[in-house]
Amino acid sequence: MSKRIAILFSVLSIALLSACSSTKLDNVTDAKASSTVASVLADHLNPNSAISKERSVYFDFDKFDIKADQAAVVERQGKYLASNGALKVRVEGNADERGGREYNLALGQKRAEAVVRGLKAYGVKDGQAEPVSFGSEKPKAEGHDEAAWAQNRRADVAYSAK
Repeated sequence: MSKRIAILFSVLSIALLSACSSTKLDNVTDAKASSTVASVLADHLNPNSAISKERSVYFDFDKFDIKADQAAVVERQGKYLASNGALKVRVEGNADERGGREYNLALGQKRAEAVVRGLKAYGVKDGQAEPVSFGSEKPKAEGHDEAAWAQNRRADVAYSAK
């Protein structure tokens, strides 16, 4: 009887050790696979990269100059685009709902052009970034207060699908 218990104990020990080592190896393999997938994706396609997450430049009311706290977004996007010369973007200027249609379209265009100039300062080539305006037609936030308006006063860097 004690021989059976010893054999059973040995079999259980081997099974437990096997399970632990394969789990550990699977975790390592999964981590390597995730890392490989992430490194294969270009930053503008990787939803976890700063290039993908930070594509909007926000503006003050009735302004189109890039604020100091938004300069890092322009720099990051500009350096990335300059190092990937085949990529093209559309810089989409937006305005909040206040102001007339024509005024908001013009303001959105000035915001888009300001961001394109900023991108070019980091080496983006002519034709690589196109400024367009949506005026107040594409709000990010639907509210009618300062918090919503602040989200809508922006220029978005949109990468082409090609």
